[in-house]
Amino acid sequence: MGNAPATKPSALAPQTLKPGLSLFDSSTLVAGSMIGSGIFIVSADIARQVGSPATLLAVWIVAGLMTIAGALAYGELAAMMPEAGGQYVYLREAYGKLAAFLFGWTLLLIVQTGTVAAVAVAFARFSSVLFPAIKSELWFGIGGIGLSSERLIAIAVIAFLTWSNLRGLDMGKLIQNIFTSAKLLSLLMISVVGCVIARNHAAVVANLGSATSFFGTRPYDLGFAAAFGAAMVGSLFSADAWASVTFTASEIRNPRRDLPLALALGTGIVILLYVTTNLAYLSELPVNGDAVSATVFARGVAHASGDRVASAAMQMVWGNAGAIITAILVMISGFGCANGLILTGARVIYAMAHDRVFFRAAGQLNTASVPAFALVIQGIWASVLTLSGTYSELLDYVIFAQLMFYLVTVAAVFVLRRKRPDAPRPYRAFGYPWIPVAYIVAASAMMIDLLIVKPTYTWPGLLIVLAGVPVYFLFARRAV
Repeated sequence: MGNAPATKPSALAPQTLKPGLSLFDSSTLVAGSMIGSGIFIVSADIARQVGSPATLLAVWIVAGLMTIAGALAYGELAAMMPEAGGQYVYLREAYGKLAAFLFGWTLLLIVQTGTVAAVAVAFARFSSVLFPAIKSELWFGIGGIGLSSERLIAIAVIAFLTWSNLRGLDMGKLIQNIFTSAKLLSLLMISVVGCVIARNHAAVVANLGSATSFFGTRPYDLGFAAAFGAAMVGSLFSADAWASVTFTASEIRNPRRDLPLALALGTGIVILLYVTTNLAYLSELPVNGDAVSATVFARGVAHASGDRVASAAMQMVWGNAGAIITAILVMISGFGCANGLILTGARVIYAMAHDRVFFRAAGQLNTASVPAFALVIQGIWASVLTLSGTYSELLDYVIFAQLMFYLVTVAAVFVLRRKRPDAPRPYRAFGYPWIPVAYIVAASAMMIDLLIVKPTYTWPGLLIVLAGVPVYFLFARRAV
């Protein structure tokens, strides 16, 4: 047992991917994949559900602690099995090929591609602030399926970033480093301007003037707990995709050291900025407001026009120029997020092909040493979701399934410690077993809450995952 390999050998030698990612590159993949358009928008919906500054901040903090706890657990698996595919590999080794395939199937079908479509459309939508000719109205289509100038711009973004990543890892990581650095600085700017330089005294008094204004008047009972759990969907989704860096493990120069560090650094920095950004919102706008008011301040966080909280907060500082500044920030954020997801997602498809549960061509590399076929089919499907306009609904449906995959992957730390006690573990999960157990308990509680509070969005997600079972056996039969 002491000499047993940590992972099963691959028939197509995935180690042919070229290591070219440093710790900095890996950290920007974590942070850049996490920060999309959510932080600029979802606080409005959270505020409507929980109704007080204290609980708005608590939702982000609890979601942040869950994210960091999950990342710390993933670090052990990442250092133990630094292979292309990352989370897919961990699930395969802990639970078998079917469980891993269902993760990859859901990722390709909706999670990665749907998120790429969503952030590309967000890029196009906010670019209309600068270029009013970009519209969401369809030129032609049926039942919401069709083409508009907004969707055309989104598809162009997906096509450009897919082409860039086809040119090699160096091009993909260059784009990622530039845009991630820009959006981290953007969130830092919002935080400093809102919290320190240009605080709105009226908003500070409205939100923090007394214990009642800060904590609200809503009783902290089971109904509140259910609403709190449902509100966390937005914050968790905004902090999602942090595990994408594990998909590129075989392309990291020193994965056994840098992967756990990148997971911890990337998630820690982003969560800190998310909390300070929400403090900035509360320093500019009252948490509650009047949905029909014409003024930005009176509408507050909860009723910001189009849920564009960041735009409303920056308007309080710079007037109409604030909307333009925020639009540029969201465009930068969406572009960088889409690049990170495109770069990393193709590596899961590549790993599936090496396990012979996907098209063999997806396991081949081009002359730039990247999985070209996997990148192309991922880009095509993301574009189809953009044209269909269904990506938002599909992402809502798989939030429950995504949380389930996170939970079982953290649980894989326990499974593999028992199955492979002698496997090399350069990093062991911080706070084991208590922090991983705390994550599993918290994620389980959220899943139960979502089953009760949002059944419309949970059961369809499970059906989407289970739809992959016959597909898996189809590929498995062909591989025999």
